[in-house]
Amino acid sequence: MWVSVALTTDAAHADSLSEALLAAGAISVSVEDAQAGTDEETPQFGEPGGSNDQPIIPLWTESRIVALFDPSDDLIGRIAAATVAAGIDDLPEIELEDVAEQDWVRLTQAQFDPIRVNDRLWIVPSWHAAPDPGAINLVLDPGLAFGTGSHPTTFLCLQWLSETLRGTETVLDYGCGSGILGIAAAKLGAATVLGVDIDDNALTAARDNAANNRVTLALRHSKEPLDERFDIVVANILTNPLCVLAPLLAARVTPGGRIALSGVLAAQAELVIAAYAPLIALNVGAERDGWVRLEGRRC
Repeated sequence: MWVSVALTTDAAHADSLSEALLAAGAISVSVEDAQAGTDEETPQFGEPGGSNDQPIIPLWTESRIVALFDPSDDLIGRIAAATVAAGIDDLPEIELEDVAEQDWVRLTQAQFDPIRVNDRLWIVPSWHAAPDPGAINLVLDPGLAFGTGSHPTTFLCLQWLSETLRGTETVLDYGCGSGILGIAAAKLGAATVLGVDIDDNALTAARDNAANNRVTLALRHSKEPLDERFDIVVANILTNPLCVLAPLLAARVTPGGRIALSGVLAAQAELVIAAYAPLIALNVGAERDGWVRLEGRRC
């Protein structure tokens, strides 16, 4: 039996509190956006083309710290001491939850079944047999980078790629994460695929996943120049970075080429459409569980 301890603090104390909890005996500590899944969620991204001296916000405004401890009689006292050591004057509200011993590998694997995108395309974790061996099967396991196909926005982009690609196109997957969209594009017949991301871990995951799927992806860090144009541009990020990136992404679409954007809540669609309006006319192409896919073609 373990005990999960959850506290909420501001960005200024998130790192110090995490370190103090580890010093107090926590087996593991994770930090997440306390507003994740709401309209107040804060995306983390860099702005390509921006000044190098622009400040980068290290974390969201409010962080939820989750630590795993062995059960003990003095646990609350140890947590209180950790908050003091982190420089927090007032003890935050503490949520405690018992966590039973489990086969974590088997439990994690059980949460990820094959996902059918359509008759043409499936996502299959490596520990599963392909339900339809005749379909295009993407072998992808959960990892450090976002993108297993289970999230509605990833699903919407996969669906669009499957319906749009006819073969021989050049494709840009901006914010490639695990590489799932780029891998799908390659398997669907794209001539070349470039994946771009700000996170080195994501690029590593994308490289490994591409190798596992026996496809070739060119990969590039977002701080590197990006001057090419592509027949297909897809970006599954979040509303704010998509708006900031509008000039860059629109300029990467070749005349007559197509673009699809996701990571956008239905209530935020007009913000993104307005940001791209001077460059490319976008419309809502599909919606899933409150998220939308925006589509457009460059004249």
